[in-house]
Formats: sequence, structure tokens, C-alpha cells
Amino acid sequence: MPRALVLIGPTASGKSALALEIAKLTPCEIISMDSMQIYRGMDIGTAKPSAEEMKLVPHHLIDTFSLRETSDVGTYLRLVKDKEKEIQARGKRPLLVGGTAMYVKNLTEGLFEGPGADEKLREELRAVLAEKGAEYLRDEVLRPLDPVSAERLHPNDTLRVIRAIEVSKLTGKPFSEQTQQWKSGAVSEERRLIGLTLPRDLLYKRIEERVDLMMKAGLPEEVKKLLREGLAENKTASQAIGYKELIAHIRGEYDLERGVELIKRNTRRFAKHQLTWFRNNIKAEWFDVTQYPSAPDLAREIMKGEED
Repeated sequence: MPRALVLIGPTASGKSALALEIAKLTPCEIISMDSMQIYRGMDIGTAKPSAEEMKLVPHHLIDTFSLRETSDVGTYLRLVKDKEKEIQARGKRPLLVGGTAMYVKNLTEGLFEGPGADEKLREELRAVLAEKGAEYLRDEVLRPLDPVSAERLHPNDTLRVIRAIEVSKLTGKPFSEQTQQWKSGAVSEERRLIGLTLPRDLLYKRIEERVDLMMKAGLPEEVKKLLREGLAENKTASQAIGYKELIAHIRGEYDLERGVELIKRNTRRFAKHQLTWFRNNIKAEWFDVTQYPSAPDLAREIMKGEED
């Protein structure tokens, strides 16, 4: 069976373009590992592949759920493993692409089986989030229970911040202690992990340019449309960077210029967090994209590893 490739890296590092180039070199189908591309309608702000790109190479786990539904890590893992088997049964290689760190960690080293959800506790935590904000939830609620998880998790990753608080409270032990099995777990030989990196100043420049392009492409209008379709009620999707800031703008909390500034700032912070977290927690082959003249050159270098 063709071994799956897993392509990871921070936002704006060029994963999607590289995936299309890899697809020219090996028969494959792409599986999205983006926790927001799985929702229908969240197109511009998630940099979802275009219709033309999806015609070139089959894509999976994009537009899978409506905003009235929710997705979590366990659901994703079940879906992705099913898709991997389907693709391999067709004699093709699964190519998993994305930057959602916990998807990658759980996929490659095993899903932590914690206690079941406590809906009452989650509602209480969501109320704290709504009243006092994401940074308060992480720094004032999670950090006293589990400083390791508080340091590791970005405040905008509210779903996992809430889960870390929930597990810590329900078990009486820090969530981070209960996931130490990851550090000793062997990475599955069924998948080859490829990581993209680049100098931080270049990454930040790419982020700012991409946000400007998203605004020109109509991101504010997309958010207004999605609000009418239930975006605000989806506690996961409404916290996505780009959407969260524009929801606040639409509600009159600040002007559009300030909203764009916040999107850029929060995306830079998130990308910095991704770079650090991936390098410290994921066992991958790392490629500096600036060392290759073009995406096709980098794709050829990566695929040489399949020949060795």
C-alpha cells in the first residue's frame, strides 16, 4: 500500500501549493488537516483550495460539515483514517496537508483517551470565554491547573484550552501529565512526515500580504453571510482567526482598519506558536523553503526521499 505523506508547517508557508506540485510527481489524493476548512462556507478566511485546484487533485475533508455541526479531534481521526484506506485501495498515496497541530500529533502518535465531555462544565467555561476573553481563560483558569498546557496552547485555540481545563478538573491531574505517552510513543511507519519552515520575517511578510488579499477577495462579506447561517453559534468556527476579529468589527467593537490589524497580529502570533510547537513536538523531516528556487524544486527534493 502506498505510504501516506503528511505535509505540515505554519500558516502561509506554502503547503497547499507544494501539495499540488507533489501530486504531479506521484499519484495521490489530498486530505485536509485544517480544523476550519472542514466547515462549509469558510472559504476565504481559511485559504481553502479553489475549485480549479480541487479539480486538478481530489481533495477530502473540505466542506464536510455545516456551521450547525461541530467537529473535534476524535471525529477527524476517524474520518481521515477512513479516507486513507479508501485512497490506498485505489492504489494512490494519501497526502495529508495542514497546520492544525493536535490533528497531526494525535494522528501520528495516538489519540489521548481522556474522560468524556462534561457539558455543564463546558457551558460554564464558554460563559467565561464570552465574558472575559480567550487570554483570560487560558492564563487565569487553565494556567493554575496546568501551566505546561497553558504555555503550549495558543489562547485562540479555545476548544483545546477548554478541553485541557475540563480534563484537569475532572481527573484532578494536569492534562499535560496525562498526555506524556506522546513523548515516548513511536511515530507510525505508515506515514512520512514532511515539515516546512522559513525565516520568521519572511513568514510574517507572507501573512500580511495574504490577509490583504483575503480582504480584497471579500472576507468581510463572507463573514456577514456566515453570521446569517449560524457562525456565531458555532463555538469553534467563530473563534477562527480572521472570523473572530471581523465578527467583533461587525458588532461595532472597532473599525475595519483595526480589525485588519488584529487579524494580522493574531495570525503572526499563531504562526510563531505553530513553528515552535511543530519543531518541539513533531518528529518530521524539515525543509527550509527558502533553500529551493521554486515549489516544483522542493517537491522533487522531497520525493527523492521516496526513492532512497
